[in-house]
Amino acid sequence: MQAEIIVIGDEILIGQTLDTNSQLIATELNKRGIQVHQKRVIADERKPILEALEQVHPDTHLVFLTGGLGPTRDDITKQTLTEFFGGTLAHHPEVEAQVRALFAGFKRTPTEANLQQAYVPSSCTVLPNKRGTAPGMRFKKDGRYYFSTPGVPYETEYLVKEEIMPWIDQLPGARGLFHKTFLTQGYPESILARKLEDWENQLPASVTLAYLPSPGQVRLRLSGHSHSTEAAQQLVHAQEEKLRKLLGPIIFGTDDDTLPEVVGRLLVEHSATLSTAESCTGGYLAHQITSVPGSSRYFQGSIISYSNAIKQGHLQVSAADLATYGAVSQPVVEQMARAARQNMGTDYALASSGVAGPGGGSAQKPVGYTWLALAGPEGVSSVVFHFGQHRQRNILRSSLMALDMLRRHLEGYPLPQSSA
Repeated sequence: MQAEIIVIGDEILIGQTLDTNSQLIATELNKRGIQVHQKRVIADERKPILEALEQVHPDTHLVFLTGGLGPTRDDITKQTLTEFFGGTLAHHPEVEAQVRALFAGFKRTPTEANLQQAYVPSSCTVLPNKRGTAPGMRFKKDGRYYFSTPGVPYETEYLVKEEIMPWIDQLPGARGLFHKTFLTQGYPESILARKLEDWENQLPASVTLAYLPSPGQVRLRLSGHSHSTEAAQQLVHAQEEKLRKLLGPIIFGTDDDTLPEVVGRLLVEHSATLSTAESCTGGYLAHQITSVPGSSRYFQGSIISYSNAIKQGHLQVSAADLATYGAVSQPVVEQMARAARQNMGTDYALASSGVAGPGGGSAQKPVGYTWLALAGPEGVSSVVFHFGQHRQRNILRSSLMALDMLRRHLEGYPLPQSSA
């Protein structure tokens, strides 16, 4: 079963708004083994909408349109859908009642434009929208189903999850697609490809591998294709053990995991606490940690020691070592980690000190040169890395690598090797 997504909105075409609706729709379809083979973003105008509908691929079973259902004059999607599917714009009393009830909850009176949302194509099945004024719509034409949702993300999320997907789940037809994504940290795509080359060449034709790189991390998506989702899932699982054996500690999680979440779970499992002492990361490491709900169970705090004075005064870093080795050095970053652990009374502490850039580098310590340290009950360990020339990526990669050092330690793996 195949699907297409048509995103309607001038605000998306000009870069004013980020399209998250298609991501949500694709994610929900993927869970059901339904493949999205095309997505288009078009203007909220009659001609592009009609052209997109007329150009749907013959093999497509499900078409999702999102956007263009507002109460203002620039939203003409309903009129255009009426033209394409036939019928007239007809009044639906239950939709008007829902709009009035929604406004009553806000202690407001709906305008005439709001009440116009109760007029929908007579050729559609109305999908109640409990999050807004514009109802969703379902059409059928030439054996194909079409779904239309508003552009407001939380309204589309409600309609997709509560109205559309439960209905699709009742449709007959094999869904023979299954994905599983393996998340890796610290190795670029090219090195991973070399490690996996022989295994990848021996994959059966029914299993494919995709590399999805981002700064510091690469997602490896295994996809199985078969006569059913269950059979496709078995194909992927048959390859999972081989992949894990090849990559070992490089894999930190799967699918929707994030490194901060994985580290948080490990700290809870070990009943351990954490603090940070940051220089080049400027608090971003602590931000990553505290982005996880419930992180107060294990995270105590951070000292952002951006200046040498703060390193000396609050982290007891030796003035002699700062003068001899510089702030970006092994002795300094280890003292930072040790002091953070002691001062905040935590089981573990992470510290960072590096040349984030774009200036400040030298021949001995170029931009991207970064020391990271982990202090724990067993002592202090440190690793030096050379991340690159881009400041924001250096900060991100430093934070992720520091977390990975702790993750590896808690899972019983060696720390990552130096890249400098």
